[in-house]
Amino acid sequence: MRVHVISSVVTITDTSTASAVHSPPAAAHDAAAEQKWTPRLWGVLAVLCAVLFLDGLDVSMVGVALPSIGTELGLSTTSLQWIVNGYVLGYGGLLLLGGRTADLLGRRRVFLIALAVFAIASLVGGLVDDGALLIVTRFVKGLAAAFTAPTAMSILTTTFHEGPARNRALSVFSVFGASGYSSGLILGGLLTSFGWRWTFLTPVPLAILALVAGIALIPKDRPAAGGGHDLVGAATLTGGMLLAVYTVVSAPERGWLDPLTLGSVVVAVLLLAAFVITENKVAHPLIRLGILRIGTIVRANLSIVALFGSYLSFQFMMTLYLQEVLGWSPLKMALALLPAGLLVAGGSPFVGRLIDRYGTPRLILTSMTSLTLGYAWFLATAGNAPHYAFTILPTMLLLGGGFAFGFSSIMAQATDGIDDDEQGLASGLVQTSGQVGAALVLAGVTALVAGGSHTGTGAADFGQYHPGVNLVTGVAVVGLALNFIPLMRRYRPKHV
Repeated sequence: MRVHVISSVVTITDTSTASAVHSPPAAAHDAAAEQKWTPRLWGVLAVLCAVLFLDGLDVSMVGVALPSIGTELGLSTTSLQWIVNGYVLGYGGLLLLGGRTADLLGRRRVFLIALAVFAIASLVGGLVDDGALLIVTRFVKGLAAAFTAPTAMSILTTTFHEGPARNRALSVFSVFGASGYSSGLILGGLLTSFGWRWTFLTPVPLAILALVAGIALIPKDRPAAGGGHDLVGAATLTGGMLLAVYTVVSAPERGWLDPLTLGSVVVAVLLLAAFVITENKVAHPLIRLGILRIGTIVRANLSIVALFGSYLSFQFMMTLYLQEVLGWSPLKMALALLPAGLLVAGGSPFVGRLIDRYGTPRLILTSMTSLTLGYAWFLATAGNAPHYAFTILPTMLLLGGGFAFGFSSIMAQATDGIDDDEQGLASGLVQTSGQVGAALVLAGVTALVAGGSHTGTGAADFGQYHPGVNLVTGVAVVGLALNFIPLMRRYRPKHV
């Protein structure tokens, strides 16, 4: 699921660091040559890597624990999706504001405060006995990640000089994110065997250690001299998306023509319209809407919705099916889904070379093709009792390959050709699109699965999940068409 944490922060750079990242070539090379990797420098990198590792670890561990959480707290499938979407929407809704806040208040201060909030929310989440409170803690943790992610990247790019030192640091940084997600699947399976609360409590001491080390090692920095927040934009975007997801999830049970449903739709539309109006009027908008006039940027943002939305939703369904329907242990389920995570962790570092050789359009098309084939294979072979070796494993391999090819390529396309002072905006925008879009797709899948919960004919029946798989397949097909048509136009023969 939150493979978005694996590589997202590697490409999120707030605009305040643009001058540091893009220093004059001669000065950059001189600085890179002079910078020595002191123990303190290694310590700063270790703190940043530990926080990225924790993000990936936390997300995958909680995903494994969902069925156990639902059983103990009496949560329905609809409620369980909010444990996922609460985090996703908190992260996506305030990601752009997080980088700007670091500009104004100082990177070190924002990073440490957000890390402390993450630790506290983890502790509370492991102790509560109420589903609603648990969802609130997940939303708060998403908010914390929205500040730690761009701030960690800013600290890294301002601590390590442009050139070999920074490239080396980024390489280590991204490996820790990928290994955190993969490790979380296994550790989550083990911990959930003792009780799901351990998946929330385990990150607490690790976060505290990282916080203490960060206080000691991360150098102090000065806040920006000017600028401002777009608090209205952040509030209207987050509120509008939360209400939109709630409407999609609750409408099938309540009815689309129910007054409360219609009222929710109206308020969500008004909030999102207010966001657009705000962005056109404030001095420091979260999103400069003019950037959406660039076709490649729009395709990248829609492609990340197809990638995140389909992948996150499919993993959510498989987590519930393998544990709740087939009765698999959390560890067995985690091992079943691990191949996709291993492909992402192992393949992502090599995608940069492929981008240089083939370009982002071809790799994104390859990614969407792999995703579509994975879901299509599952639909064609699953029936009402999908076999692991014949159906689930090939699907996970195709999805892992699709994610490995797609994520870095989409991020590169989303920032290609953008001015230096808008690189942070472009990378933050595509991350926000991915999180918010994934939340909406998951909400739709949850509504379909909940609506088909009484259609099964046997204890091991997959029938109730088929509508959800149909939806994620459709999302992947749209992503495929979105990238196939422009590429074919580019290579269409010109008639003389």
